[in-house]
Amino acid sequence: MPDIKTTSTKSTALAARIERWPIAGSFTISRGAKTEAVTILAQVARDGHIGQGECVPYPRYGETPEATLEALLSMQEPLGQGLDRQALQTAMPPGAARNALDCALLDLEAKISGRRIWELLGRPAPRPCTTAYTISLGTPKAMAAATAKAAHRPLLKIKLGGDGDAKRIAAVRKSALESELIVDANEAWTAKNLEKNLAACAEVGVTLVEQPLPAGQDEILARIRKPLAVCADESVHDRASLEGLRERYDAVNIKLDKTGGLTEALLMADAAHALGFEIMVGCMVATSLAMAPAMLLTGRARFVDLDGPLLLAQDRDSGLRYDDSLVYPPDAELWG
Repeated sequence: MPDIKTTSTKSTALAARIERWPIAGSFTISRGAKTEAVTILAQVARDGHIGQGECVPYPRYGETPEATLEALLSMQEPLGQGLDRQALQTAMPPGAARNALDCALLDLEAKISGRRIWELLGRPAPRPCTTAYTISLGTPKAMAAATAKAAHRPLLKIKLGGDGDAKRIAAVRKSALESELIVDANEAWTAKNLEKNLAACAEVGVTLVEQPLPAGQDEILARIRKPLAVCADESVHDRASLEGLRERYDAVNIKLDKTGGLTEALLMADAAHALGFEIMVGCMVATSLAMAPAMLLTGRARFVDLDGPLLLAQDRDSGLRYDDSLVYPPDAELWG
């Protein structure tokens, strides 16, 4: 497979590679469309066991697959010198690269011990839960047609994009009268159309709007009356970013590629809960290996959005089990 790079020491071997997974059709948000998910696979081998983790470099945060791969491989020497998962939290900044390595180390801990990772971490075992299913941004007619095909699903996440969103969400609702709707604007709204778009969403019974305004330009959310809950995504990354959002947002979207792994994500969920935020567990478009660690967060989440593999043409072997919108915890063969 292309883009494979491996380095090793006596006790630890670290391998990482870029992988490309075709999307079924295309995936469109306010920032553009894509037809494949580009992920990075990290593998850490020790004592005959291999732990795996997957991440998605995100251009929105200045990440590229090549730079993420190099950042991962730069940790070989520290790993050979005994770097553990706790030390990793300060050795690398939050982001995709640390996520892949953090999750690989967690998987390795579980495989070496012969126990599930939630037992080792003292966390509740994940249970089957309902995930949102994403409807890509498009014309009202195209979005209505896509929604009609998914109208049997209990929770739909609707991608919006700014001008014309009132017509889009109205068309979507007509195609899914029974589904709970949440909306993701991906920073595409402005101070001028914010209240109009929020009202349009409230009118058709949308439960939550995610990241309506650009990060750093969301002060107005603290000054207006919001007719429904608003969730931070691009405005929130890890625990350090929580405190300043309390007046603006009602919920936060926790994604492992932003927190830099499950280790920080679990602590962030604890902190967010203590501050009174509702929690969404989110994902990038990726395989089941990227979703599996996030399943440990679902017990505290009001919204689960782990539909990445459902958007792919093909998932990884031993992937998560999806029964329509019901997603099941990972088998040990996959992760943890």
